Amino acid sequence: MDKKRILTGDRPTGKLHLGHYVGSLKNRVRLQDEYECFFIIADLHTLTTRPEKSAIEEIAENARDMVLDYLACGIDPAKAVIYLQSAVHEVYEMNLIFEMLVTVPRLQRLPSLKDMVQSANLAEMPFGLLGYPVLQSADILMPRAHLVPVGKDNEAHVEMTREIGRRFNNLYGEVFPIPDVMIGDVPSLVGTDGNTKMSKSLGNAILLSDDEKAVHKKVFSMYTDPKRIRADIPGTVEGNPVFIYHDIFNTNREEVEDLKSRYRSGNVGDVEVKEKLSRALNRFLDPIREQREIFGSRPGYVDEVIFDGTMRMRQEAGQTLLAMKKAMGLTGIWNRISRKAEKSRKKREE
Repeated sequence: MDKKRILTGDRPTGKLHLGHYVGSLKNRVRLQDEYECFFIIADLHTLTTRPEKSAIEEIAENARDMVLDYLACGIDPAKAVIYLQSAVHEVYEMNLIFEMLVTVPRLQRLPSLKDMVQSANLAEMPFGLLGYPVLQSADILMPRAHLVPVGKDNEAHVEMTREIGRRFNNLYGEVFPIPDVMIGDVPSLVGTDGNTKMSKSLGNAILLSDDEKAVHKKVFSMYTDPKRIRADIPGTVEGNPVFIYHDIFNTNREEVEDLKSRYRSGNVGDVEVKEKLSRALNRFLDPIREQREIFGSRPGYVDEVIFDGTMRMRQEAGQTLLAMKKAMGLTGIWNRISRKAEKSRKKREE
């Protein structure tokens, strides 16, 4: 491998939002020239909380929407492998092998799994959800990635991958690099409700594909300082969702600092602050929306990107699985049995 490798991706639940961009997409675009990039459409992971057939039938269209957002943000399929997880069958075998290298108590200590159970309104944790980080480890180690750009909530899962990779290498020999984690500049973007991180399922997300009117409406629904009931009352900027967004997305720093100063002294209303945020967000989203429309107008193009990337990943995965089995001695078992069977059959026929 001439370049070091990156593996990251998303569950195909549809269109992506600003939280995805600042948490990971921005890094992916920036790093695709420096690293060999593999971006996974993690459809098997959706089964952990949505195994019903109706949900599975939505995956293909959701994957197209998600990849369209990738392309619109600047991910180049000539530089990055974008692939469908369920179509790379080696991941099933790798997952099974890695399950033998981790204990149930270790998995149960991951707080993110409990959060996922609550978010999905599940009464009990399915076995597959408990093993979610193990499957994620197989995803990361399959292309033998060196770096994993993720949001803050997945950092513990990458640490699990590091543990599994080290344990495999210690038991069977050096097959896997131990990947490092990269957290985005904004580890977790608060939603428009100001209470939790941005999430489509919670209805507090601004999508990368939202039009100008939708963005404007969502910005004006945002929470600000709850103690500030009039414009002439000094307000708090720190932790205020509107100003968090200004800091991240408004490139006019002079305007942002002026708004902060006047907000703190009670000399600006929420309407002006939100109006300027709406304009800033739409300036940021305009080129993404334009590119999305261009790529979306090419029938079948997104499917070609996914198909080509998946075929490339199948080659990589086959090489990794073979290296694993050789290191473990699993290929030797079958080779010895098959050779003996062939000799025995020939002897009977003589």
